[in-house]
Amino acid sequence: MHIGEICTINTIFCKRDETVQAAALLMRTHHVGDLVVVDQPNGEPVPVGIVTDRDIVVSVIALELDPASLLVGDIMSDDLLTCNQGDDVYETIERMRLRGIRRVPVLNANGGLAGIVSADDMLGFLAEEMGELARIAPHQQSQEKRARH
Repeated sequence: MHIGEICTINTIFCKRDETVQAAALLMRTHHVGDLVVVDQPNGEPVPVGIVTDRDIVVSVIALELDPASLLVGDIMSDDLLTCNQGDDVYETIERMRLRGIRRVPVLNANGGLAGIVSADDMLGFLAEEMGELARIAPHQQSQEKRARH
């Protein structure tokens, strides 16, 4: 299966020159815990970083800094792991595991933001796969019973 089939398409994003306070309000409005930070060189949003609610707490609130005077670009993580819509789910899981990253922006063919995939999305996908696998044995047993009678 490809990442494009399980990622969240309606990804909330902001620019790096957005204030941290505005980013927090955007997270609250959309009920999300992260924002993909983008540049828009040709009008298409291109991921350059990510900022999480945890980043805001640890880098701003805990240090008693003013979120209205800091920019998202000041606190975002810019060591960004991305994947493409056509990337394999299992390969992406491995890349996330190796880097210890829970959220990965998904790129379209032009390198623009197409969505985001999270560890929770991956868990949901794997749970469905395990459920399908668990249905094999009972199905096989019922097939055998019918064949013997």
